[in-house]
Amino acid sequence: MKKKSGTSELTEKILEILRRNPDKLYKTKELARSLGISPRKYSSFRNHLKKLVEKGDIIREKSNLYGLPKPRSVVEGKLVVKAQGFGFLLMPEGEQDIFISANNLGLGLNGDTVKVQLFATTRGKRPEGRVIEVLERGHRYIVGTLRKGKYYHFVVPDDLRITRDIYIHDSDLNGAEAGQKVAAEIVHWDDEFLNPEGRIVKIIGFPGEPGVDVMSVVASYELPLDFPQEVQKEVEAVPVKIPRQEIKRRLDLRDVVCFTVDPEDAKDFDDAVSLARLENGNYELGVHIADVSYYVRPGMAADREALARGTSVYLVDRVVPMLPERLSNEICSLRPETDRLTYSCLMEVTPAGEVISYDIRETVIHSNKRFTYQDVQAFWDGRKTVEPDLATPLNQMRELARTLRRKRMLNGSLNFDTPEAKVILDKKGTPIDIRRQVTLESMQMIEEFMLLANKTVAWFVEGLRTDEGTPPFIYRIHEKPSSEKMQKFSEFLEALGFKVKLTGRVTSKNLSTFLNKIRGTNEELVIENVMLRSLMKARYDTDNAGHFGLAFKFYTHFTSPIRRYADLEVHRLLKLYTADGWQEKIKPGLEKKLDDICQQISEREVVAQEAERTSVKMKQVQFMADKLGEDFDGIISGVVHFGIFVEIVDYLVEGLVHISDLDGVYEFEEKTYTLRSVTTNHAFRIGDPVRVKVVRADPDESVIDFILVEKKERKQKRGKSRSRKARAAK
Repeated sequence: MKKKSGTSELTEKILEILRRNPDKLYKTKELARSLGISPRKYSSFRNHLKKLVEKGDIIREKSNLYGLPKPRSVVEGKLVVKAQGFGFLLMPEGEQDIFISANNLGLGLNGDTVKVQLFATTRGKRPEGRVIEVLERGHRYIVGTLRKGKYYHFVVPDDLRITRDIYIHDSDLNGAEAGQKVAAEIVHWDDEFLNPEGRIVKIIGFPGEPGVDVMSVVASYELPLDFPQEVQKEVEAVPVKIPRQEIKRRLDLRDVVCFTVDPEDAKDFDDAVSLARLENGNYELGVHIADVSYYVRPGMAADREALARGTSVYLVDRVVPMLPERLSNEICSLRPETDRLTYSCLMEVTPAGEVISYDIRETVIHSNKRFTYQDVQAFWDGRKTVEPDLATPLNQMRELARTLRRKRMLNGSLNFDTPEAKVILDKKGTPIDIRRQVTLESMQMIEEFMLLANKTVAWFVEGLRTDEGTPPFIYRIHEKPSSEKMQKFSEFLEALGFKVKLTGRVTSKNLSTFLNKIRGTNEELVIENVMLRSLMKARYDTDNAGHFGLAFKFYTHFTSPIRRYADLEVHRLLKLYTADGWQEKIKPGLEKKLDDICQQISEREVVAQEAERTSVKMKQVQFMADKLGEDFDGIISGVVHFGIFVEIVDYLVEGLVHISDLDGVYEFEEKTYTLRSVTTNHAFRIGDPVRVKVVRADPDESVIDFILVEKKERKQKRGKSRSRKARAAK
């Protein structure tokens, strides 16, 4: 009789546990404990669970809970609707998302939590269903423009993914006028063949009035601009002066030379750095973080509000902060020449970039100076001088940061050098220029030091591991990409002419090596964007799965507690785990509480990112509205069945060339991201350089349309790029 392999035996044991309680869902750690999985084998055990999910043997629900698959005809989840009208019900990793046609959306809107009736599946095709019930609306308000029809008013949503106008009875206008931007809420909708009825809850203003555009984004994403009175009163009572006994209790680093390095427009400074050369030739690198947890305690109204917000949101013209300004910009901010309470990660680092010891301590510092990134870069470039006691550590920091970065890249950390757009506004909020954000070496220096501190803190918690596992903690994780997504990415690369095999066991080092090979080619930015979409999204979790993109086995967020709740909670956990007898101080239910926090802050992070992108896109469209009729060089950044998306190289602005504006008849080849002429074999592919004319820029709909002026010779361009790179390599 053939003996079962080790993996088959493990699978049977896992299934046996799940079959005992078929309705129960288990966390990874719970299964590992039941099976006696040693800490050394925990990582491979987690990977084994992931493979079982991919095979369909087990399922994974939210918060990484595992169970047996159940025959289902009805499923629940979040509905995501595309601008084209169709949608998808998002399913847990390892399960295919369910397609919902426009005719089957029922009463569902983008972002809603819904119940979906599944249709009978066709072999090899994506599962499909119909929305039968809305469990929870994704948005309380729908922001749009109020219009007046012949018999009634209605709101046309700004979000193209919301495909229904909202009827407004005259008695529910609440003073709003046709043409204004408003926020409406749905008050009645029970027939999918009729449009929803609503009422105006907020008048934002007429388009074109200063600030109305960004306030529309604030309302759309329900971002809270003001803090509740309870929070304001609580924060006003916080004393600025640090109690003498608190300073005495802490490690006093006020005599250590340290400073902050931040963007020019920064108002809150939550990290300072210090560096000293030790007698043994190593460095002592200090990363000193504002100790927000001293001022914001669990149970406070400010803490509840910070968790609800999850993160600060950086819109194009303003910040929606996680904490009130008195805390974020004053009491906690590491202002120069001022004593401040901090939480420090002090690391002894060799010249080769190895951390050989560390100390995580509550401290008090006195920042010597506030630098901007431009200040430090100007000093290094010889365009500016600094005080002698700051010059030496700055130069040593540059040397150490270069070593850390080089080491990280060699280990397989992914280096996405995708440029970001910086929109320049005048005093009225009108966009007057769009510039590429330049990545300075001074920025990279601070990034390396923050990454090292985050990694070191996570290693500290791993060092507390016992036979029972590690204590409950919040990790910043980035899971390995699925084999299905990597297969599609490989097919995309092949369509561009790159012979790369990325199936099987894909590592960050594989991808990093490939990224280095395409540096300098015309396809570089497009490939990076597609690769980013092929990877998993980073998130917070209590179950450490490592950080694929950084190639870190352990990672967390420790360095930004003023603007991220994750870091604030991590500080509290670290204070617990560095105290004597911490094992007895862990309260029951801590891991469940942290699971809930991880889910909340991960969701709020997504909202913040979408709001930030929307605010930038809106200003980009406004900027291009003055460029109608002008020609620009661009690169094809996306290909879909209804046309090609082109990004203008100078401004990083994307618009659509509709298929109806292309000469001839074209067919869409999904696998190769190509539009190909049915008569001439002429093709448009991602990465092709083109020249376009701006024919439409509609700020209300946030849409830019181009027409093609000419298509440049792609092969010649690509050949030149590669030959330039080859010459540089020699």
